[in-house]
Amino acid sequence: QVQLVESGGGLVQAGGSLRLSCAASGIIFSIHAMDWYRQAPGNQRELVALITAGSSTNYVDSVKGRFTISRDNAKNTVYLQMNSVKPEDTAVYYCHTRSRGYEHWGQGTQVTVSS
Repeated sequence: QVQLVESGGGLVQAGGSLRLSCAASGIIFSIHAMDWYRQAPGNQRELVALITAGSSTNYVDSVKGRFTISRDNAKNTVYLQMNSVKPEDTAVYYCHTRSRGYEHWGQGTQVTVSS
């Protein structure tokens, strides 16, 4: 059974930093690409950042230069370092992966950026 458990969300002031973590179990973590998505109220869920099994990364334009995705295969964990956060970064952030044709999501962690 695949499980993705996010942590690290919370309330932060604009310009501040936050680090999200996602611990994965039930998969061979090192061979899977991992993603972070977010969903703000009234908006569709959007892909924020992804990291391949080979640690190549890609970001949505709105977070480039501010967010960094990374992975620790020894800990089966993927991270999202969020710097210089803005009120528009406020959303529920979800960890995601695909394994054997199935999509797997974490429960989400709320990030709220105050202005």
